[in-house]
Amino acid sequence: MKIKNWIYTTALGAAMCLGATQVSEAQVADGRYFRAAGTPHNPKVQVSWNRYHTNKALLEIMRDMVAKHPNLVKLESIGKSYEGNDIWVLTVTDFKAGKAEDKPAMWIDGNIHSNEIQGTEFTLYTAWYLMEMYGELDFITELLKDKTFYFAPTINPDAHDYFMTGPNTGSSPRSGMMVFDNDGDGEFGEDPMDDLDGDGSITQMIRKSPYGNLIKDPMDPRKLIRVGIDEKGEYEMIGQEGLDRDGDGRVNDDGIGYYDPNRDWGWNWQPDYVQSGALRYPFTVPENRAVMEFIMKHPNIAAAQSYHNYGGMILRGPGAEEDLGTYNATDVRIYDAIAKKGEEFMPGYRYLVVYKDLYSVFGGQLDWFYGGRGIFTYSNELMTSYLYFHENAGRGNQDEQMKVDKYLTFGDAFVDWKEYDHPQFGKVEIGGFKKNFGRLHPGFLLEQDAHRNAAFSILHAYHTPKLSVTEVNEKDLGGGLKEITATIYNERLIPTHSSQDLKYKIERPDYVSISGAKVVAGFTVENEDFNRVTEQKVSPEKLSVANIPGMGTVKVRWIISGGGNYSITVDSAKGGKASWKK
Repeated sequence: MKIKNWIYTTALGAAMCLGATQVSEAQVADGRYFRAAGTPHNPKVQVSWNRYHTNKALLEIMRDMVAKHPNLVKLESIGKSYEGNDIWVLTVTDFKAGKAEDKPAMWIDGNIHSNEIQGTEFTLYTAWYLMEMYGELDFITELLKDKTFYFAPTINPDAHDYFMTGPNTGSSPRSGMMVFDNDGDGEFGEDPMDDLDGDGSITQMIRKSPYGNLIKDPMDPRKLIRVGIDEKGEYEMIGQEGLDRDGDGRVNDDGIGYYDPNRDWGWNWQPDYVQSGALRYPFTVPENRAVMEFIMKHPNIAAAQSYHNYGGMILRGPGAEEDLGTYNATDVRIYDAIAKKGEEFMPGYRYLVVYKDLYSVFGGQLDWFYGGRGIFTYSNELMTSYLYFHENAGRGNQDEQMKVDKYLTFGDAFVDWKEYDHPQFGKVEIGGFKKNFGRLHPGFLLEQDAHRNAAFSILHAYHTPKLSVTEVNEKDLGGGLKEITATIYNERLIPTHSSQDLKYKIERPDYVSISGAKVVAGFTVENEDFNRVTEQKVSPEKLSVANIPGMGTVKVRWIISGGGNYSITVDSAKGGKASWKK
């Protein structure tokens, strides 16, 4: 790989080199555009990244990607959702440079929670960016020759569209579309969301009351102000817009879901009475089960990223303190190096540990990926209010939201209060922020934040193993025997086996083989200076190596008889393949 402009040194002293543009044509190629740095000049697949796409649109875009980039993209369904929708996965790599399964790979998904639809867009944007920049940037071109990416834009396709088209708040539903008895009355789904004013969003209901503690702001009547404890207000808050359909005194309390797809994974899983949102057993949710089966069939996956919704966080496990011992210090140093670099180019984002900095999560996706499969995994919570005014005003701050709607969305984020004759509460007013505002990026921020998160995932993928046979030394032992010592180098940060992988022997060892020569003996070299070696007596021509560390080497040695040419190959499930020929 040609090393050009940007050199990045991690906290562990690893060097990362990103390539400069390779475009040699005039930048104003057709008289209409001037090429912006780091952006496709004239993408083959035209996508507007300032909006949210339905399942139908997503499939059209992905099929267009396959048609326009046949040597870089393949599309497959890895299973069916609860309602029978396909769970689509894009495989992105330079197929001419080798089989996808023979390269170190990264898995990226979004939308495990149905309201977290920007995760879908960020996942698809990353895939789009890689294929469109292939051939334009040396770095991206080399990356797709070396690596494979598996993209699942939505792993909750049923509720992905339901969130958009159904009556919802910005936080509902989190689940898929299975219906349960959420309110414990013996009936399933009898009190769903009610969109009383028909605007597609579930907002709030208020009504006038001589005992209320709220008034409307005289300067902005959309805004509610709580009066002092010794003052009399004009309005009381009733709660969510809706009806009490089952007469239990609660509104909208038995609709879609209840369960949490991110409490369903088979690592440190706990039942519902311990971990709210868990279902019957690990991988009850069919969508998660399809993802799990795909991961199990692709041992080349060395890195993973899940995109969520809100908070500006780069998260790693453990999800629960009880699992603290799973995350070995050696691996944590790698997590830290990548995530802390991400903090630098993702404004407003913080690198956090789930159990310590948020709350306990049992049966979470990122813990299964790392704990169960030894895959270095992050979960990013996306939209953060810092992106609005570069102020940390705090989550859900009404003053900030009103200011955003006044100066940036120009009234489009808020449903003005309007009267409604409610059959149970009498005359009320319905209004408030729409479901597409608050937790979700407004359109003008989507592409910017998608690109920064894509850059973080690309950084992570770059640091999956890259192996080479860097040095081969011969020593004549006499009597027709030769000693061959080879150095295998991993020039990236992530080892071929994480500590968790080594602890539980999750993946097979790496193999270093010699062919074209008669092998008398084979050894792994523990210390070349003191000639400390360990002999492998069975099949010495194919040496088994436990791990090739990040930014490190292993040495192997053979005693061979006879002359002639020979070749050395390295075969690692997560590290890919490398070869050397005499």
